[in-house]
Amino acid sequence: MGPQAVPSLTSVTPRVSIGLRRSLKWVGVPLPDRPRYIPEMTNSAPAPQGYCAAATGHPFHGPYHDEEYGFPVTDDDQLFGRLVLEMNQAGLSWLTILKKKDTFRQAYDGFDVARIADYGDADRARLLADPGVIRNRLKVDAAIHNARRVLELRDSHGSFAGWLESHHPRPKVDWVKLFKRNFRFTGGEITGEFLMSIGYLPGAHDPDCPVYARILDLDPPWARIEGGTP
Repeated sequence: MGPQAVPSLTSVTPRVSIGLRRSLKWVGVPLPDRPRYIPEMTNSAPAPQGYCAAATGHPFHGPYHDEEYGFPVTDDDQLFGRLVLEMNQAGLSWLTILKKKDTFRQAYDGFDVARIADYGDADRARLLADPGVIRNRLKVDAAIHNARRVLELRDSHGSFAGWLESHHPRPKVDWVKLFKRNFRFTGGEITGEFLMSIGYLPGAHDPDCPVYARILDLDPPWARIEGGTP
């Protein structure tokens, strides 16, 4: 018996929301721009659930879904930490990143932007030898570069949060262009997930998810726009 086929994303739907993409990444369905094949997934497998349903009760996805994903963030170090995690997810499952979230925070000095911006060769070597993070030179270098860029944005806008607010609202395609001009390792999916995870783009939670109402009470940036879509 030959190898069983893995379902393609295009066979599920021609256009996929970021929230559904996150759930697809979680269960292992390959995405167009980052193929990952898991033998257990076959053409006879049921359609993936949305992230809200899939995360319920999971030891890692559950807490992230219930307490972090989509909640507004205004602290610069927290914003930068979220960006670092999203950058490092590229090519990997989000579960891998969630399992390493605490060790990432330790290795990157609590995501302190100023300290990371000051990293030199010794810190690069330390990170590349640390199994608690993703030991990828391009990602490590991008994190350091991006920290230095955030310090520049603080000079011009007061804070990373202030810079984000000054460009809101705008459609995702324009956000992606803006991030590519300012940061490294921030393609369309990374930028979209980052902005959705901090409340700048809608779609993190299904409207019938209990967390959706909690987030609305916090007045996320996306909800300030009529219809919730820039």
